[in-house]
Amino acid sequence: MNEIKTSCASTDSKSTTWESIDWNKCETEVRKLQARIVKAQKEGKHGKVKSLQWILTHSYYAKVLAIRRVTSNKGKNTSGVDKVLWHSPNAKVNAIKELKRRGYTPQPLRRVNIKKSNGKLRPLGIPTMKDRAMQALYLMALDPVAETTADNHSYGFRKERCTGDAIHQCFINLSKESSPQWILEGDIKGCFDHISHEWLLNNIPMDRVMLQKWLKCGFVFNNELFPTEEGTPQGGIISPTLANITLDGLQTMLEEKFKRVDLYSPKRSYYPKVHLIRYADDFVITSRNKEMLEQEIMPMVKEFLQVRGLTLSEEKTKITHIDEGFDFLGFNIRKYKGVLLIKPSKAGQKKFLEKLRGIINDHKAIPQESLIRLLNPVITGWVNYYKHCVTAKTFQRMDFEIYRKLMQWSLRRHPAKGKHWVADKYFHNVRGRSWTFAVKHQENGAVTYHSVKRLSDTKVTRYAKLKCDANPYDTDWKAYFDKRETRQMLLSANGKSVIVRMWEKQKRRCVICGEPIRKSTPWSITERLVNGKTEKVLFHDDCRKWRMKSNKNGR
Repeated sequence: MNEIKTSCASTDSKSTTWESIDWNKCETEVRKLQARIVKAQKEGKHGKVKSLQWILTHSYYAKVLAIRRVTSNKGKNTSGVDKVLWHSPNAKVNAIKELKRRGYTPQPLRRVNIKKSNGKLRPLGIPTMKDRAMQALYLMALDPVAETTADNHSYGFRKERCTGDAIHQCFINLSKESSPQWILEGDIKGCFDHISHEWLLNNIPMDRVMLQKWLKCGFVFNNELFPTEEGTPQGGIISPTLANITLDGLQTMLEEKFKRVDLYSPKRSYYPKVHLIRYADDFVITSRNKEMLEQEIMPMVKEFLQVRGLTLSEEKTKITHIDEGFDFLGFNIRKYKGVLLIKPSKAGQKKFLEKLRGIINDHKAIPQESLIRLLNPVITGWVNYYKHCVTAKTFQRMDFEIYRKLMQWSLRRHPAKGKHWVADKYFHNVRGRSWTFAVKHQENGAVTYHSVKRLSDTKVTRYAKLKCDANPYDTDWKAYFDKRETRQMLLSANGKSVIVRMWEKQKRRCVICGEPIRKSTPWSITERLVNGKTEKVLFHDDCRKWRMKSNKNGR
């Protein structure tokens, strides 16, 4: 059994096994340091920021959290050029000793190409497990600074922010009668692949030596080594934050250019219909007329990007009127007779139906219940993404298209049977609704149904937008984020306050893995014995499956 030797950093500790690590303590200590970094950044004490970042990146607590992140996310089974994965507890424990700055040299990235929606290929660089963990470690020190200095209306790849915030900001800026009418839809050409290394090294507030090593590590493609002269690799954990910092400042530049002082209240200022909403490298800029966008704003944006080695994509960048509408993040935003309506885009609907049809076509011979289990998570995810906009008619149409495809699937399985026989076998009357694709179960005289989720059953709700200046690393905002998380959990529990109280009693964590239970993490309720009494508890769905599998194997 290996004992971990820790550095002299004040947050260091010792542990002999992966299972014995106190994760709550690790998270608490790291959050304290991140809060101190935010405070120092707000006070302009840049020397202190660097000192705290050094302490954090040499902390035992931060190292184990970095390793846990790369061994529990979706890429945990994808290796780099060294073909090494950290699956066993011993491998994770030994990895803690390897996360050292001294003598560290990253290995080249493993380059793969993934297909984009327009048919083109996007290069993806896959670092090794060790390089991913080192990036996750240094990201913990960089992200608090990035959040403190970021543009207020930047919503992509940022903690506690999502597309819903960006879309709701579009509604705020465009829904009124006096709102701007013209929109510049901006898209940066190969943003991740063309960022200037010189600009990054001179402007990113982190360890410059480490950053340079990651930027210049090269990549391997078809067993051949290539150098990296520009850009930050897509696939790196720290890359989205680097791209965000690169584009931060665009909002400030526009505000300074178009800022006007209120004559009746000199302390107040306003911006004449020029607003920026950005999600990663996609952004929209509003204006009162087309000429301002073409003659003033567009040249400013191009100059801003040119300094950073970036250019606008001529193919995707265009100027449109609000009455014609525009697509942004999978939504269509348009005014109909003066009323702004936000709907799922036609491209988004087409992609959703193609995915469902693909699942059904690829599983023509599986049991009905298995097909339902494959379809429901996809339907639920799409519904949750769009349930805050105008979707009633869209959801009804999607339900009809799914029904047609499932009927085709059912008829194909029984070519010698009539339509009525097939309908009676696969479609049932569930809670007063006929023609529901469902499996009937009978147990102890009780009849239950497991059915395909209907999109139109989802209630459309108004989205609660995040306050634009909220910082999740700042202790001043802790009460706000706690209240927001409780509200989101209440919505996830369909308004059942008893579930929220159960969640609070468990300190908002899964009783198996100890990880936080959030709206975004699938969870369910089950029962367990405690001191001879049965009580209900909340589990992550994945933890529950793992526990059932372990019990089945006799572990």
